[in-house]
Amino acid sequence: MTQTFDAIIIGAGQAGPALAGRLTAAGQTVAVIERKLFGGTCVNTGCMPTKTLVASAYAAHLARRAAEYGVTFEGPVGIDMKRVKARQQTVVHNARHGVETWLKGMKGCTVFEGHARLESATTVRVGDALLSARQIFINVGGRANIPDMPGVDQVPYLTNTGMMQIDTVPKHLVIVGGSYIGLEFAQMFRRFGAEVTVVEMGPRLIQREDPEISQAIQDILEAEGIAVRLNAECISFAPCEEGVCVHVTCEAGAPQVTGSDLLLAVGRKPNTDDLGLDVAGVATDKRGYIVVDDQLRTSVPGIWAMGDCNGKGAFTHTAYNDFEIIAANLLDANLQEKGPRKVSDRLTAYALYIDPPLGRVGLTEAEVRASGRPALVGTRPMTRVGRAVEKGETQGFMKVVVDAETKMILGAAILGLNGDEAIHGILDIMYAKAPYTTLQRAVHIHPTVSELIPTVLGDLKPL
Repeated sequence: MTQTFDAIIIGAGQAGPALAGRLTAAGQTVAVIERKLFGGTCVNTGCMPTKTLVASAYAAHLARRAAEYGVTFEGPVGIDMKRVKARQQTVVHNARHGVETWLKGMKGCTVFEGHARLESATTVRVGDALLSARQIFINVGGRANIPDMPGVDQVPYLTNTGMMQIDTVPKHLVIVGGSYIGLEFAQMFRRFGAEVTVVEMGPRLIQREDPEISQAIQDILEAEGIAVRLNAECISFAPCEEGVCVHVTCEAGAPQVTGSDLLLAVGRKPNTDDLGLDVAGVATDKRGYIVVDDQLRTSVPGIWAMGDCNGKGAFTHTAYNDFEIIAANLLDANLQEKGPRKVSDRLTAYALYIDPPLGRVGLTEAEVRASGRPALVGTRPMTRVGRAVEKGETQGFMKVVVDAETKMILGAAILGLNGDEAIHGILDIMYAKAPYTTLQRAVHIHPTVSELIPTVLGDLKPL
């Protein structure tokens, strides 16, 4: 017998539960389907557990530097990885339990646990249950991409998911992939005491950033003893007595790196390959991402896609914003004058959580140069930021690029102490569509990192 609802939500990641809350509050009946872990990637294997590990690694790093602050104690700094893991798992379990409890106690919401498959544009099967609804929302997230590299199927390897289960410090962790996930794990496990090598196919780390940011991040990591191998064009793997041999072709260095453990951090792929999307007529692109329009509607009327599976963003904050866009367009009556909310209204913004962190918003300097528009740029090293000097954390710099004619901020990067927080002052001005002079004239609190942003804006020079 078919069970009928007003809406079906497939996946209980960042967007799904929040949407269930809005729909049920509006009087709709909702079925939420989760095949494994409530909370999605962020809660279980992404943001929350990794940032918990980053915090433990920072505590170890700061303890080793205690003498710089005039603090002394006996003996070397030790790492109890079982306690580190237990702390991380406690954070995860509490968050996951909170999401699950919320959904299962939500009036008007029925939770189904199992793998969902579309049988038509309005029906979904979960085990023996057949569900029907006029609205279906897909929020299935993504998973680590396993590269088709020679020998990858012959060696043991870890992804971000497997890293959450480690309760010992690897002797030598080799990380394939020099972008955000790989670099965060590289620094944290170096601080836990592992030897770490990062192998990157490209000529520099995090290639979407400007070259000086890539170089500054490489300098930060190498200063902590992390080996970086760039231009590794022909990566392959083979088992060896010590663990895993990673064969590389680089401009400099040995032709292979031998590690006790291997982490593959070479991107993500959507969890869309076993949903029955083709049966329902939902279009995907060549990488498996669900094709959506500016309001997150798929090719099939009545079906939407949210979060990592739609290719419109790979972050928790973009997934949550997907929920906000859909909920507003479906439920808010006050959009008549302003029009519907759209993905294209969203500014690109994200952070890299190494220490110090990188906060980013908008265009890079390279993208602005490529656009050909007249622009101004301002920079300041963190060595000239009082807050950073006082805390003894002066690595990095801040940079802002503005349109010379409109005076609108085009993009900014803050690599340094509290950069992930300080960037939001710039982000908010950009959303407000106010000229940079508004922020330049603001009086910020001293001593902070943010107080130097107006100073940077007061010293702009032609790009």
